[in-house]
Amino acid sequence: MARTSSGADIFAGLKRRFDALTPSPPGWSVGGRAFAALGAAAAIALGAALSSLVAPGGAPLPFIVAPIGASAVLVFAVPSSPLAQPWAVIVGNVLSALTGIATARAIGDARLAVGVAVGVSIALMSLTRSLHPPGGAAALLCAMLAHREPALGLSFALVPVGLNSALLAASGWLFHRFSGHTWPHVPARTATSVHDTSDPPPRARSGWLDSDIDAALARMGETFDIDRDDLGALIRRVETAALMRRHGPLSCADIMSRDVLKIDQAAKAEDARRLVRDHCVRSLPVVNAAGVLVGMAGICDLLHPDERIASVMSDAATARPDDPALALVETLADGRTHAVAVVDTYHRPVGVITQTDLLAALSKRAHEPA
Repeated sequence: MARTSSGADIFAGLKRRFDALTPSPPGWSVGGRAFAALGAAAAIALGAALSSLVAPGGAPLPFIVAPIGASAVLVFAVPSSPLAQPWAVIVGNVLSALTGIATARAIGDARLAVGVAVGVSIALMSLTRSLHPPGGAAALLCAMLAHREPALGLSFALVPVGLNSALLAASGWLFHRFSGHTWPHVPARTATSVHDTSDPPPRARSGWLDSDIDAALARMGETFDIDRDDLGALIRRVETAALMRRHGPLSCADIMSRDVLKIDQAAKAEDARRLVRDHCVRSLPVVNAAGVLVGMAGICDLLHPDERIASVMSDAATARPDDPALALVETLADGRTHAVAVVDTYHRPVGVITQTDLLAALSKRAHEPA
């Protein structure tokens, strides 16, 4: 008997079609968008106020241009996009504005000029690695203004377009000191060998390569608004999430060593070398007088001639006791980190997880019955 579609089925089908027509960038959140909206509003208002003080008085031209509104959307709402970085915002807008004015001077027909201006601006932004979507609007706007205002000079590309862009970039930099995002965005670090050998790094020897991402992108024939290295970092995190899902809950507290061997930052390197030798470990958490973790002293650190631990220690990788232990796979497979310090709410070490601890946990889970 044929199944009759219920109202719920029809609604679900309509919702899927609607969602397909209204995509949202991954990572979207209501709180994040609200905070970005407030930042963009403040930045545009501040930019308009400051630009109005510099723009020539009485000029029949805007003191802030409309494409800056589009630039603000990128800078505040999608700050990790390669199209939203300071170089793209400033150079992309200014270069496109210059292109629009110059094109209007060279082509008398405004309808043809605006099309050529946008096309040339896309080409120039691509060549200078400053591709910025609002730049196309800046080119079109300036081409139209140049036809309407014959006296419009190339200086318009600097004031107000360049000034607006620079003020927006400055506001974005200040805003993202508090937003939780790094801006200018620094792409995820590409894995490299840390041992000064010809071998690829550990995770590259056991998984996909950057060239695999390039090949996949080439086969898809699409351009994505994400840096290639960020895409690689995302794939690694997806792999880790899948690993955690398959193997079930396992916290850092479940596998960490609790009898923590540590060394005071005021101690001598020889004391640390003795601990490493006597207990056959590769890393020691370094603490201050209050017992707070301040770094990690590994075997390579202790080879330095300096006699003070504080002078040779490295930054410590940390986790909390209730963090998923399998989330440390990427950290402990980077070729640099041999141990993670597990800290309490006061940042005092309460445990240590080494590569051996994690490998033992993975091996045990792999042999457990499904």
